[in-house]
Amino acid sequence: MTAVRSLRGPLLLTLTLLVAWQLLHQWAGDTALTAPLPTLEYMWGMIGQKRFLPHLAETGLAFIQALAIAGLGGVGLGVLLGGHRLSGEVAEPILVGLYSLPKITLYPVILLLFGLGMSAKVAFGALHGIIPVVLFTMNAVRNVNRTYLRTGRALRLTPAQTAWHILVPATLPEIFTGLRIGFSLTLLGTMLGELFASQRGLGFLLMTAIDLNDVKTILSVAVLISLFAVVANSILLAIDRRLHRGAAA
Repeated sequence: MTAVRSLRGPLLLTLTLLVAWQLLHQWAGDTALTAPLPTLEYMWGMIGQKRFLPHLAETGLAFIQALAIAGLGGVGLGVLLGGHRLSGEVAEPILVGLYSLPKITLYPVILLLFGLGMSAKVAFGALHGIIPVVLFTMNAVRNVNRTYLRTGRALRLTPAQTAWHILVPATLPEIFTGLRIGFSLTLLGTMLGELFASQRGLGFLLMTAIDLNDVKTILSVAVLISLFAVVANSILLAIDRRLHRGAAA
């Protein structure tokens, strides 16, 4: 019964979106928006095509590399800035300013530094995702209850034991929240990188379809990316909530 209740909201939302999509199709016509069922059928057929797999693999590889850089680099830098209060206070307004800056304005610089191809997509994706990871990690480390650290010193814990038994449980929920947000922004940055300068990938397919006014391909790629993002973020959000409930308990 609990599982049914938890699925009721997503199912109702999905049904509402499909009905709205169908109504928009009837109003706009096939030239602007194909119907849901033909689009899903076309998407399924497109996934089975051999020419589609290299594009999917290209996007997946770029995203995984960018996510690894954003996650590992963001957590590492956030721990360093959070552990040194002065550095954190100096870096925080700079990072917030960079976070609010439209990253697309930096894309020409990325192209000059990394050239066309995989490196530019990875760099652009990592640039989008790393800042929220740094900010959340930095604040999580700074806000650790000092009583826990004093207790660790009183118990004569080694630095490794202090990190494992005190810092990790205290900071993990907030760090994971940063990683969850970084996941979404890294995916966005990777896709933007493929839209503007790429010769392979889902973003390249999307731009090609836009140039050819291929509505079915446009919607199929958009739906595929959206499904991946929604499913992945739902899983990450469920883990995030469990971590925060465990920390509160």
